[in-house]
Amino acid sequence: MDMATMNKLMECATFANCYPRDVVFRQGDPATHFYSVLSGYVRLFRQNSEGREADIRVCGPGDSFADELIFGGDTYEYHAQAADKAMLARYDINRVRNAAQADDGMLARAIAGSLAGQLQETMDCIANDRLNTAVQRVALYLLEQAEGQESPASFRLAFQKSLLAGKLGLAPEALSRAFATLKGLGVHVHGRIIEIEDMDALRAL
Repeated sequence: MDMATMNKLMECATFANCYPRDVVFRQGDPATHFYSVLSGYVRLFRQNSEGREADIRVCGPGDSFADELIFGGDTYEYHAQAADKAMLARYDINRVRNAAQADDGMLARAIAGSLAGQLQETMDCIANDRLNTAVQRVALYLLEQAEGQESPASFRLAFQKSLLAGKLGLAPEALSRAFATLKGLGVHVHGRIIEIEDMDALRAL
């Protein structure tokens, strides 16, 4: 997105600070804004009539959500809730639609490109869920977070393990079992601190 297109988009934006568990919007609410995450994390999830929840995505800095509604739709299809302290940019959907119609299509193409990237991420996530066991999913995530480090490696999880479980498509108890299995390969969990004795052992899974 070039600077002129970015400026057009920012003219439609306001900013909001959220605290942990603040509701950004609820499933079924009228769709008035889409969002991008400037700092912190936002959990997207659906809830059925019995109150059961299914995580869709965890959005971090640089991610956007609800922008699919720019091209159609008038209600939010999922809940959005701050996972920790977060700063969000809020874009007025109607103003963005009008701006997209007024230019030569550059803004619309930029938004479509962003949505295409999200679709690819979703397809990769589905493939990862289908092709890998719970232990392999957790191991792959740990390797991604420790990228660039040599053994032994350590890092701090960006969010709580309950949120990580949803991000990886696992029940919390399945995540706990996966960490218990990985302990035998030298993975140690101390709260949100992860220590990995042997990166190659995880790569070999």
